[in-house]
Amino acid sequence: MINNELIALLRLQNAPYIGDVTAKKLIAHCGGAEAVFDDKLHHLKKIDGIGSAKLRGLFDTEHLEAAQSEYEFIQENEISYSYFMDSAYPSYLKHCIDGPILLFMRGNLDWEARRIISVVGTRNITSYGMAFCESFVADIAPLNPIIVSGFAYGVDICIQKAAMKYGLQTIGCLAHGLNQIYPKIHSRYMADVERNGGFLTEFWSSQNPDRENFLKRNRIIAGMSEATVVVESAEKGGSLVTADIAYGYNRDVFAVPGRAGDKFSSGCNNLIKQQKAHLLTSAADLVYLLGWEVKKVESKAVQKQLFTELDETERSIYTYLQKEGKQLLDNIALECSLPIFKVSSTLLNMEMKGMIRPLPGKLFEAI
Repeated sequence: MINNELIALLRLQNAPYIGDVTAKKLIAHCGGAEAVFDDKLHHLKKIDGIGSAKLRGLFDTEHLEAAQSEYEFIQENEISYSYFMDSAYPSYLKHCIDGPILLFMRGNLDWEARRIISVVGTRNITSYGMAFCESFVADIAPLNPIIVSGFAYGVDICIQKAAMKYGLQTIGCLAHGLNQIYPKIHSRYMADVERNGGFLTEFWSSQNPDRENFLKRNRIIAGMSEATVVVESAEKGGSLVTADIAYGYNRDVFAVPGRAGDKFSSGCNNLIKQQKAHLLTSAADLVYLLGWEVKKVESKAVQKQLFTELDETERSIYTYLQKEGKQLLDNIALECSLPIFKVSSTLLNMEMKGMIRPLPGKLFEAI
């Protein structure tokens, strides 16, 4: 059976002067995408904020034919899609006024009721950036978040490979249709990504990875996540655009600091200096600032195994907590003969390892 509503959505998406914001206005006014094309042009012109200019070419047959052709591609290639009013549409992206009216997907994507973070950065990743990506994913893996990135060179592919290594779902947000991949050299990772998440795009099969598409793609990366992390960036770059968009969406932005004068840390350092991003030195910083809870490790066998991984400081604090329960930082510091800052950072790391329950905020008031 032909899905006339999907074809109508494709017509709206392909209309030359109608963006996602205008398309949503039309759909809301008419009660659906198909209803837009059942209405009269002179009625649509009267909708507040629409006007004649935006409706030029809306009813042209060439756009209908293009929509029908793309519909056939979707059906023949079993492409999944998500409409912005569907329950399966990424929940954070629903709150973005310029979020795509349609998303196309391939793989095993499941983001319902999941923590999602985006990680972006320079294509010219350094050994410092590679090491951070590895340690960040390893430390955050127990929380099982979804890692979103752009599947590009550098930080993107590095973080997505790390996500797959530690068993996390990862989503590659593309700047072109699902009938191709860019860069081509990353084709070797496609099967693994689809098994551990998949690919997502708003672009049709006829659309290539043009420069303007990458800028449009960045708003999806920023919009579908709770937070955006910038690992490395020069003073200018696409990752800073993504960070600015996330900041504009009132989402948390994190930046990994680098040495003064390092070319590919200058962008991150500027984000922190401008107070557009939280300083990020480890996964524990993100977990604490976002207020993510860590599941209690109930298995004694697992607790015993994790206990052997603790260093001497962690072992001392853990033993005290097991005996006395949660205490204020100064009491813990006194009992273990440690400075408060060492206790607080250690407690955060222990939360990450699942050794203790999430700590009440009052424990950190003394910091």
